[in-house]
Amino acid sequence: MVTARKVKMTVPKDIPEKWFPLVLPLKRKKQKGLNGATSKKKRTEEERKVRANDREYNEKFQYASNCIMTSKYNIVTFLPVNLFEQFQEVANTYFLFLLILQLIPQISSLSWFTTIVPLALVLSITAVKDATDDYFRHKSDSQVNNRQSQVLIRGSLQNEKWMNVRVGDIIKLENNQFVAADLLLLSSSEPHGLCYIETAELDGESNMKVRQSVSVTSELGDQNNLASFDGEVVCEPPNNKLDRFCGTLYWRDKKYTLSNQNMLLRGCVLRNTEACYGLVIFAGPDTKLMQNSGRTKFKRTSIDRLMNTLVLWIFGFLVCMGVILAVGNAVWEREVGFLFQSYLPWDPPVDNFLFSAFLSFWSYVIILNTVVPISLYVSVEVIRLGHSYFINWDQQMFCSQCNTPAEARTTTLNEELGQVEYIFSDKTGTLTQNIMSFNKCSINGQTYGEGSDPLGPQPKRLDFTPFNPLADPDFCFYDDTLLEAVKVGDTHTHKFFRLLSLCHTVMSEEKSEGELLYKAQSPDEGALVTAARNFGFVFRSRTPGTITTTEMGRSVTYTLLAILDFNNIRKRMSVIVRNPEGRICLYCKGADTVLLERLHPCNQELMNITSDHLNEYAADGLRTLALAYRDLSEDEWEAWSERHRSAAKAASCREDRLAAAYEQIEQDMVLLGATAIEDKLQEGVPETIAVLSLANIKIWVLTGDKQETAVNIGYSCKMLTDDMTEVFIISGHTVQSVRQELRRARDRMIEMSRTRDGKEEGVEGCFMGNGFREGQGDSRGGERQLQCPPPPPSNLMDNISGEFALVINGHSLAHALEADMETEFVSTACACKAVICCRVTPLQKAQVVEMIKKHKKAVTLAIGDGANDVSMIKSAHIGVGISGQEGIQAVLASDYSFSQFRFLQRLLLVHGRWSYLRMCRFLCYFFYKNFAFTMVHFWFGFYCGFSAQTVYDQYFITLYNIVYTSLPVLAMGIFDQDVPDQRSLEYPKLYEPGQLNLLFNKREFFICIAQGIYTSVVLFFVPCAILSDATQSTGVPLADYQTFAVTTATALVIVVSVQIALDTGFWTVINHVFVWGSLGLYFSIMLALQSQTLFGIFPNQFHFVGSAQSTLLQPVVWLTIALATAICIVPVLAFRFLKVDLKPQLSDTVRYTQLVRQKKRKPAGRSVGGAWRGVGSVSEGRLGARGSSRRSGYAFAHTEGFGELITSGKNMRLSSLAMATFASRHSSSWIDTLRRKKHSHTNTPPSASGESSPAPSCVSGSIPPLSNSSSVLCGSQDAPIEEETGAAPDTQTASTSSTQNPPAPALASEAADGSAQTLNAGVLTPAALRSQGGDSPGGWTISLGAVQEALLRWKGRASASNSPVKLAE
Repeated sequence: MVTARKVKMTVPKDIPEKWFPLVLPLKRKKQKGLNGATSKKKRTEEERKVRANDREYNEKFQYASNCIMTSKYNIVTFLPVNLFEQFQEVANTYFLFLLILQLIPQISSLSWFTTIVPLALVLSITAVKDATDDYFRHKSDSQVNNRQSQVLIRGSLQNEKWMNVRVGDIIKLENNQFVAADLLLLSSSEPHGLCYIETAELDGESNMKVRQSVSVTSELGDQNNLASFDGEVVCEPPNNKLDRFCGTLYWRDKKYTLSNQNMLLRGCVLRNTEACYGLVIFAGPDTKLMQNSGRTKFKRTSIDRLMNTLVLWIFGFLVCMGVILAVGNAVWEREVGFLFQSYLPWDPPVDNFLFSAFLSFWSYVIILNTVVPISLYVSVEVIRLGHSYFINWDQQMFCSQCNTPAEARTTTLNEELGQVEYIFSDKTGTLTQNIMSFNKCSINGQTYGEGSDPLGPQPKRLDFTPFNPLADPDFCFYDDTLLEAVKVGDTHTHKFFRLLSLCHTVMSEEKSEGELLYKAQSPDEGALVTAARNFGFVFRSRTPGTITTTEMGRSVTYTLLAILDFNNIRKRMSVIVRNPEGRICLYCKGADTVLLERLHPCNQELMNITSDHLNEYAADGLRTLALAYRDLSEDEWEAWSERHRSAAKAASCREDRLAAAYEQIEQDMVLLGATAIEDKLQEGVPETIAVLSLANIKIWVLTGDKQETAVNIGYSCKMLTDDMTEVFIISGHTVQSVRQELRRARDRMIEMSRTRDGKEEGVEGCFMGNGFREGQGDSRGGERQLQCPPPPPSNLMDNISGEFALVINGHSLAHALEADMETEFVSTACACKAVICCRVTPLQKAQVVEMIKKHKKAVTLAIGDGANDVSMIKSAHIGVGISGQEGIQAVLASDYSFSQFRFLQRLLLVHGRWSYLRMCRFLCYFFYKNFAFTMVHFWFGFYCGFSAQTVYDQYFITLYNIVYTSLPVLAMGIFDQDVPDQRSLEYPKLYEPGQLNLLFNKREFFICIAQGIYTSVVLFFVPCAILSDATQSTGVPLADYQTFAVTTATALVIVVSVQIALDTGFWTVINHVFVWGSLGLYFSIMLALQSQTLFGIFPNQFHFVGSAQSTLLQPVVWLTIALATAICIVPVLAFRFLKVDLKPQLSDTVRYTQLVRQKKRKPAGRSVGGAWRGVGSVSEGRLGARGSSRRSGYAFAHTEGFGELITSGKNMRLSSLAMATFASRHSSSWIDTLRRKKHSHTNTPPSASGESSPAPSCVSGSIPPLSNSSSVLCGSQDAPIEEETGAAPDTQTASTSSTQNPPAPALASEAADGSAQTLNAGVLTPAALRSQGGDSPGGWTISLGAVQEALLRWKGRASASNSPVKLAE
């Protein structure tokens, strides 16, 4: 069962699996019946009427057949429908319009194939992709539709294909068969009409569930009886609610209520049941499975939206150029053109200069159309597809334990992974493992399971086997005092474990004598029942009215009178049982918040003690429950039982009436104690959260758990620390109180931030707790001076310095999410480093995400593992599903999925950052090369009388974008990287340019356009100036059109090829082949197209015959090309050299660091990554208790149990060492400056105090520091990287002097030496290279002389030092 679920989790999103067509939003389609008639919905269905064994009656309603169609096309409709869909794209429609214009000879100076060839290529590639996808859909549909099913027709079972099953048919299912449609269970081979199903295909839960037929039909096991069954079902119309069904069965003048417990849904598998019969209620697209498919919201990236805007701007620019050239044509025709009328007359339709200008405008629109490249969109999709495959193939994101790879379920969001600012995470199953273990308990005021002193002798694990042969050998418990209390017969202890063995909805399967297997809907319940089992109270089996246990070796059977089931509103469950002596007792367990208030007043003292224990357990991050019982008299039971029966039979408001009945009996209970269950953190969670925080990603935890439980998990995973400046608790119950608490928190943050900033001048070396120095050079705090007037509150909140966290309860959050409170909440919460929202509903999770999207305009990512996270995942820009213990609902709704939270670090910092970098470089180069190519026509217009004459050969125009320059830019867009993946993880601040959208924005776009226009000016005017006076060696002038065209085209291809060689930061074999191969391909094709052979075959098509050969043989042409190339490229080289030299980015320093390391490190040198992995591998799931505050929590998170099922007469046959506190905040850098500019329009003077970070302290309790590297565990991004060299004294000197703002050259030389010095996120770091005047508003400043002096000193010291460079572990 588990294997089947894992297979489902790895199915690509764009290829539908048997049951989940996820891509195509399913629409009602015509369903063909046996007679070929089509079934349409002529009106909205309000209720469904189905009569058994009466196809003629049911066909009147034209219900859908059981044939599913997730495909879009067939052979006949593919071409027209696909073309229609493709021309919904504005770009394709635009180029179709251009093609039509080119067919008009009066305005077209280009052949029609210059547009139709690229357009046809783009349309063909897209059509092939769509056809391939649809082929798999057809294949999947055919496989499912042709499955065989046994249908009862005219009294006999006949094999029918699934597609031929109709509503009203009776189907026989056998063990391990899939359910063909949504069926009403009529009878079963099991007693009482029971059957067992597995719903992994529906909700991902692999544990078995039980369904039961209506009692009146459970005896219709014979085929003859079923053939004569003519009952009629009236029920709700088709819907997507998997857990609800409401209907009524009318048969023999009686009516019977139907619920979801009577239904078998399509997609389920029949298990442990020989056979059963069912009546088809919903078929095909009406089934709940199909109703739930295809609901994924379409998401677009910010680059997509920007690209659409830029394309519109480019189109406007194209129109402007056309207007300018048309005006020029009108002026030229009026002033000069009339002189040429005698031998160059106007074409027949043209009779005046205005009409000539009008035609000229459209001609230039055609010629200049390449500024809007047709291949842009298809190239973007190819690049995104490549990035998705890289994620799927990443072995470091593959979980060997569950055999689950990472999966990119969409190809449209990859680059947005590099721009995430907010992560919204579920807690249980996402940060934790959702594998529960019984850890502690409190019984009658006595606590058990206390942990021992970590420095003392470790306790021995208890061996339950001698005491209890039925004990679970995997159960772990260490406190023998509890076992002794059970052995001596302590009454309270026995009642405690008796409650745990009876109050649950677990099903038991006993494969052999004493070998019990429990099936629980919640891991919590399984852990509690297993604990009772080991302490001598063994749950063995259950029948519809009994529960059999083994108590201290003695078999006891209880009469099960009622189950008061759990739900998310009650937050508790109870059972009412009669023991063999005839006494009736109610046992209850639930959240302490709801159970303690229902206790008898005599429990007050015990309740206070137990509450303290609950707080202690929650302080350890444990999930808690309170336990209580109540003895009932026969009269009390009879009176309540009657009320319960009437509520259960109610036709309306049934759930409300049952809740009221439950509330009545669950009063005046006696407290027994409490349980504490541990849900350990997943591996690597603290490290992952810490590194993501260094990347300036804010993490919010949205959980349904109690505040104290969530807070303590926050402490365990290092979101919160005891050394934080302050943690604010928002728990108001009214709008006014919540507003006041938020404002008090905000005022407190501002006050403490100002206090911090005021100490920077006098308390330079003082450290706060958590390793954060009050006078540290945090740019956000350092740039505000106390004597300056304070900025407006919004700007002030954006510049808060200090470590703050916010915890808000669900009822407070409901007020905070109101329209007039959103701004208050956002401004306060977003100034905090961590935010935890407790007791939130799935809807509130989505509302929080939408609120941040609305107010912060930031890219959001939601990650979760359960069905309650689906709304949050769909609301966020990016949804990530964890394939964990709670099924695959979150995975099915997600854009990306993997099995461990720690893989999120690599997804964002490596794949996301690379995807963003590659896409930005691709777009910049793409627009550059097209403007360089197209604008040459614009300049040529001033020399050709604005006659719309092209510069290039028409074949060059056709092939430029699809052959000559397409492959190199694709290779760069797919394979390029600035730093290796390990460096991306070591230096999280490399991620910040994506958050600030620095690499491709409107400014970068205009820079690319300006460079392209500059290149076009050079490519046109340099050859024009040289060739106008140049001659061949024979004296023949070179100033002819064809020579000029070949020279300009050749120079263009060479320039753009050299430019992409400069832009490529990571060379592969493919890059070399594509770049230099495209250049060689250009010359080959040009020589072929201008050869005598083709001219002889097509004399009217190839006009440039012999031009290439004659032109390229002239030395002056090559000198012209070389000069034009130099003029285009040299300024770019000079600018980039000076930029790296004077104002380097962090990626530049990281590359330089890597270069220094590679030169100095021996092959056996150990990498930082090794130290990182070594530390992460020993992480523990939960930290010990902190003696700070008392907190409590509860652990009861599953959905409704089997209570109603059991009591309705069902025979239940299935009897790391945690990471140390981070030491220093990020120093001010160019990133921080830009971030401040993003949040504030006011410029404040920078701080003159030293801002470089000292070596981190890395102290957290008694835990020793793991590393001083900012890239590994304990430092901030600007902390020094320690390397072992022979210059140990320099290590201390450099580390100490870095706090005193030493001269830049000295620091640079220390960095270049590779010793343990302030190598601040690289060698030439912001802190090390910052001038004494402070950080410049734009970034780093250093003189060229300082760099030269640093390099000279490094060379001198390198020759004197022979020790290998190793990173500190």
